[in-house]
Amino acid sequence: MTPPAFPAEAPPAAWPISASPADRAHLLNDENAETYRRSVAEGVARVSARLAQADRPFTGITPERLAPAIAEIDLDRPLNDATAALDELERVYLRDAIYFHHPRYLAHLNCPVVIPAVVGEAVLSAVNSSLDTWDQSAGGTLIERRLIDWTAGRIGFGKAADGIFTSGGSQSNLQAMLLARDEACRLVRKNSETALRTPEILPRLRILASECGHFSVQKSATLLGLGAEAVITVECDENRRMRPEALARELERLREENLVPMAVVATAGTTDFGSIDPLPAIAGLCERYGAWFHVDAAYGCGLLVSRRRDLLNGIERADSVTVDYHKSFFQPVSSSALIVADHTTLRHVTYHADYLNPVRMVEQRIPNQVDKSLQTTRRFDALKLWLTLRIMGADAVGRLFDEVVDRAVQGYELLRRDARFEVVTEPTLSTLVFRYLPAPGSDPVLADRVNLHAREALMASGLAVVAGTKVDGRQYLKFTLLNPQTTPRDIAEVLDLIAGHAERFLTEQIAA
Repeated sequence: MTPPAFPAEAPPAAWPISASPADRAHLLNDENAETYRRSVAEGVARVSARLAQADRPFTGITPERLAPAIAEIDLDRPLNDATAALDELERVYLRDAIYFHHPRYLAHLNCPVVIPAVVGEAVLSAVNSSLDTWDQSAGGTLIERRLIDWTAGRIGFGKAADGIFTSGGSQSNLQAMLLARDEACRLVRKNSETALRTPEILPRLRILASECGHFSVQKSATLLGLGAEAVITVECDENRRMRPEALARELERLREENLVPMAVVATAGTTDFGSIDPLPAIAGLCERYGAWFHVDAAYGCGLLVSRRRDLLNGIERADSVTVDYHKSFFQPVSSSALIVADHTTLRHVTYHADYLNPVRMVEQRIPNQVDKSLQTTRRFDALKLWLTLRIMGADAVGRLFDEVVDRAVQGYELLRRDARFEVVTEPTLSTLVFRYLPAPGSDPVLADRVNLHAREALMASGLAVVAGTKVDGRQYLKFTLLNPQTTPRDIAEVLDLIAGHAERFLTEQIAA
């Protein structure tokens, strides 16, 4: 048969120009495996050199100084040379990046990462599996499922448990609230004498969460069509833990007002204080009032492999749990999961597409993960944790996490004995909230200004990075300790740096 001719009305010049051999040389395949190896090795060498040279966590670069260097790069004019591109990257990123591995990075919930996980990152990026269906991720699907089962076992869930890896705690919390919403709607319909549509039920749903809980709960309520107003904040005690008696009052009020407690969100490791809500008492109240019990353990999940595992007692009674391996398991971003006690609740995110996961695949028992996920295309992030467990082991991860918790205890003692500072509460995990005190009885507005200045001046120096937050409307500083390399001496010297910046600010204020 004679092949069809090109349409006469389309001259050759109108057809796209074919990719050149030089273009194709950038594709990772069997023909350029050696180029891939050399290129990755050069990139790794740059990072390795930076890690070895870093004498502080940050250079102190400002957005005003760095932005012009990035803005002047013409992205339509490639350098056509990997070494030149890496040289440029040194100037616009690697030189001024904030390095979490440094022992004086004490700001946010960013951990140094373990080498086995970084190896996993390199492997998963190159193979580029997508963890939605078996025909895109043979092997990867089963590895992820095995890790979900392992985590569920550590939580204390039974054989009915299941879950999915996610991009982070916010997505895990969102999916948990989606499952709770749809379960609540199902139960309302079941118990209603008349047929009810979802829009008729949603205005009655409420989520109860600690006043110290994560803002992603309010964001989730908004995304789910409930509105942030559907979230009822529950009072905390002096240790920033949810008060069970306050929760009981709110649940009873909802019952009296014919409103539905869709979910109660307890926190195992609040972002600001590392506090852990009283999980057994909250679980009992959820069971009594028929509310979905979700535990946000994004931060505190490291306790699952820790000698302090008993701090999570009661978590096994939850309906769902958020875990962030990229916080306290020393994994690179992103590595999170949502674990549910009853796998059947995941049906609320199951949709079938003929091109992807038709119903016949279920009938043929072909495993896939897209039936459980809010995402379709999804990275094989589970591989990082898999290699970590296979090379280091869970106990080693737990010992590293215990070390940072121990360090927070030592830091608390330093702060408690230092008259220059006040510390808010004794740590449960590895977070310390404190502030510099200008003088007894000093103006609280001045104290706010002093602490803000000290943090900003320290950041500008690059010698250390600390976080800030507000407590009862006042400005405080925060250490989040996630690096086992951080020593008590590091903490003491950073406190001296903070005090020095604060004292200079006060001197300048008096002189002015």
